[in-house]
Amino acid sequence: MLLIEIDEATSWTETNHILARISDGLELSNYLFIKANSTEDNDLDPPKPLPRPGQVAEKPKPREFASGDEVASFFNTFGNP
Repeated sequence: MLLIEIDEATSWTETNHILARISDGLELSNYLFIKANSTEDNDLDPPKPLPRPGQVAEKPKPREFASGDEVASFFNTFGNP
């Protein structure tokens, strides 16, 4: 456990690092496939790689939620022909 305290990257095995690279590669290939087969106005962000041990993870941006009135008006449109 001393080695993990000194170097956090040692907390992952070689297999975990390989699996993370495979996952990142699949995400990137899916992204490129979607970009190549969609219209130019598709504003899809490229995937972010899985955080590795020892890297500082990005904090997620705060989400904005719809108000109660916006949700109610959205569902009211289903009842009106």
